[in-house]
Amino acid sequence: MFIGVDLGGTNVRAGLIENGVITSVNQALLIEKDSVQGTISQLISIIAPLIKHGTKGIGVGVPSVVDIEKGIVFDVVNIPSWKRVELKKILETEFKIPVSINNDVNCFALGEHKYGQAKSFSSFVALALGTGLGAGIIINNALYAGNNCGAGEIGLLPYLDNNFEFYTSSTFFESIFSTTALKAHGGALNGDARSIDIWAQYGFHLGNVIKAVVYTYDPEAIILGGSISKAFAFFEEPMRKALDNFLFPETIKKLKIIRSQTENIALLGAAALMNND
Repeated sequence: MFIGVDLGGTNVRAGLIENGVITSVNQALLIEKDSVQGTISQLISIIAPLIKHGTKGIGVGVPSVVDIEKGIVFDVVNIPSWKRVELKKILETEFKIPVSINNDVNCFALGEHKYGQAKSFSSFVALALGTGLGAGIIINNALYAGNNCGAGEIGLLPYLDNNFEFYTSSTFFESIFSTTALKAHGGALNGDARSIDIWAQYGFHLGNVIKAVVYTYDPEAIILGGSISKAFAFFEEPMRKALDNFLFPETIKKLKIIRSQTENIALLGAAALMNND
């Protein structure tokens, strides 16, 4: 048994995983983000009820860069109080079992590789489309985190007048169209022409992200996850059309672009940090 934890900027979830199956999940909104101790106390309170005799370890995904060896978390997105937190040491002291910390999108990628849509691929990139745009990279069946756990920050690359994240995350809908991805998805489902056009524009920008990823990594597949990926049917065609001018068309023909289908895949991936056989 292992515990997987997904610490987001808004909420925290933890799940008990037995034989690759999530048997129990706890979750809560973060209520004391301006206090390191308050957030830690809440995190512990979410994990503690899941601890059972025989629990072998805890894996935690966080939206930040991490000193993976020491388990130190730096500058967590949307949790301003978390500038430098020795999370591994804190949780191991509390629960007396091993703890592993990594970036949340890396956990998403690891979960897809072990339990999800990418089990058959040895090299792929997982893109998380939501509040931000992040990437997890698997190369030759191993997670590639980079020297500072900062590999895969595709969203921060310059693009047009801003960066990729601005045009392919929730910011795109809010800043340009004064709506949300959820509302745009609902509108498109109801046949609203404006919503459908918004998704067409979104797909074009995401296609340019994918071109950058493929030029850089040439993966077998790209797995799309995150809340925005639920609208895949409305942005898939313009996304693929944006790839038409890719310099190496045979590469695009071979490339698989797949939407994530596994619920709570980030929890499974976080647990896999401790059980990555």
